[in-house]
Amino acid sequence: MAWSTRQLAELAGTSLRAVRHYHAVGLLTEPERSSNGYKRYGVAHLVRLLRIKRLAELGFSLTQIADMGDADEHPEQELRALDAELARTIERLQAVRTELAVTLEQSAPTDLPTEMGLSADDVKFSAADRSFLVVLSRVLSPASLDVYAEMVKTSQEHPTEAELTNLPDDADEQTRHELAKRLAAHVSDLEKAFPRFLEAAQDTRLGTRAAAETIGVAITDLYNSAQIDVMRRLNTLLVAGRAAKAEPDTDDAEPDSDDGAGA
Repeated sequence: MAWSTRQLAELAGTSLRAVRHYHAVGLLTEPERSSNGYKRYGVAHLVRLLRIKRLAELGFSLTQIADMGDADEHPEQELRALDAELARTIERLQAVRTELAVTLEQSAPTDLPTEMGLSADDVKFSAADRSFLVVLSRVLSPASLDVYAEMVKTSQEHPTEAELTNLPDDADEQTRHELAKRLAAHVSDLEKAFPRFLEAAQDTRLGTRAAAETIGVAITDLYNSAQIDVMRRLNTLLVAGRAAKAEPDTDDAEPDSDDGAGA
């Protein structure tokens, strides 16, 4: 007894289109035709079709199935390779589910990594500041992100943050100068409150030079010329302030008594 293409597809629980596709890609050999020209399939075709269908359901691609050939040997090596691939996929999906759970629980922003631990209420930034934070999340190391996130929660309500955000492009010299000074005092206070901040700022995923270039591109792209000018002034003030703190205090040093003339 022989089966037509439709009967073969029904027996295998697949479609006519699938059978024809397997013929086209060389997975299923063409059967002999009867005197009237119709294809006549036998048991060997059904067994092969069921094998193709089963392997595809397990997750093998048609290319992988073709590489196995049509022999009856148990494809142990291929099955073990697929099992390892599925294990990696499951591990990745479990990590995604864990991150999703944290995002839902904390109402965390979807454009920021969950390790920053920031909720939507924590991140009340302008569009530019938020985008800058996203860039930083790709620059700083995970450990640095923890420190930076804690600092962000503390600092964003400070009035100087809003002043910088709202600073117009045509701000005058005095406004820029005074804002830079107030920001320097604010950042200095943050450095005292978060002693790991300076160390964390150097701990990057990209290396110091690439990180600085990336941050520079982000600042140029996101902020207006007055804001960038204030940031430069701020950096100058901070560097000078840190250098002054690093200098030894010699005011209280006593003069050497041996320098005077003898009696």
